[in-house]
Amino acid sequence: MVSKNELKILTSLYQKKYRDKHGLFLVEGRKTIEEFLNSSYSCRQIYVANIEKNAFPKELISHLSINDLKKISNLKHTSGHIGVFELPNDQVMIEQDIKIVLDHIQDPGNLGTIIRLCDWFGIEQLICSKDTVDCYNPKVVQASMGSLSRVKVLYVDIEEFINDRQEEIVSMLLNGENIYQTTLPKKAVYIIGNESNGIRPSLVEKTKLPLTIPQFSKHQKVESLNAATATSILLSELMRK
Repeated sequence: MVSKNELKILTSLYQKKYRDKHGLFLVEGRKTIEEFLNSSYSCRQIYVANIEKNAFPKELISHLSINDLKKISNLKHTSGHIGVFELPNDQVMIEQDIKIVLDHIQDPGNLGTIIRLCDWFGIEQLICSKDTVDCYNPKVVQASMGSLSRVKVLYVDIEEFINDRQEEIVSMLLNGENIYQTTLPKKAVYIIGNESNGIRPSLVEKTKLPLTIPQFSKHQKVESLNAATATSILLSELMRK
C-alpha cells in the first residue's frame, strides 16, 4: 500500500527543485522503463496498475491504482506503468569530435526530440546551458522516448565552456552560410539557440562559422525553424557529408 506521503513525493517530482531534493525522476511507459532498466540508471521503484500483466523484476514492483497513477502521470491517458529512477551523479565531459550545444532551450518537447536525434545520429553527449530546461522534466523524458537512457546530457556555464574550447565554433543563425553549400567541419562545436531569441550575442561574437538553413518557399512567411527541426537538418548534413 502506497502512503499519502509517498504519493505526495511522487507528484512533487514534476518540479525540478523536488527532483533535486529527492535525487529522483519519473519515467512513464513500459517500453521506456525497460530501456532505463537496461542502462546505467538505478531504479528505485516501478508502480503498476496490474501486477500480473508485466515482466518487471518483482522486487521493484509496487501496486498503484489507476486513479493514483493518473495523479502522477504526465499523459492524458496513463500507460499504467511509472518508474522512479535515481538522478545520476556523474557529470563528465565525453570527448567527441562533434559537440552539440544548446543555448537556453526552453521547450521540453524540443529538448526531448533533440536527445532522440542525438541518439539516432550517434552523438553520445548533449551539452546544455544551465538555463536550458531540465532533461529530467517528465515531458522531456517522455519526448526522448528512451533515448535519455543512452545520451548523456551535461549542463555547463556556456560562456566558460565556449571560452575553453579549441575547436571551431559554428552557430545556427538566421543569417549565415548556406548549410547545403558549405563544408562542415568534422571537429567543431555546433550551437543551436533559443526558440524565440536564438543564440545569445556573446556567443555569436565568438562564432567562426555562422550557418543558416535557407528557406525555399516563395512566400518567405515562416520566421524560423524550431530548435529540434534545425538540429535534425544539421545532424543529417553532418553525417551525409
